[in-house]
Amino acid sequence: MFWPMLAIALGFCGTAVLGILAVRVFAEVRRLSREVAEASRRITRAAEDLERAATPLAAQLPREG
Repeated sequence: MFWPMLAIALGFCGTAVLGILAVRVFAEVRRLSREVAEASRRITRAAEDLERAATPLAAQLPREG
């Protein structure tokens, strides 16, 4: 009777560990997605700033043709 009970207890512990690790992975994925979204917003903002800064300079270039 000892071995079946031990097997059940170890199975439960293994399932609990996998559940805890799954929750941690889920939390890290959410954190990573927030970081990626923030980086995307920063890149978009920087591209817009660059376009605004380059527009007057492009207007000053001599036209060919």
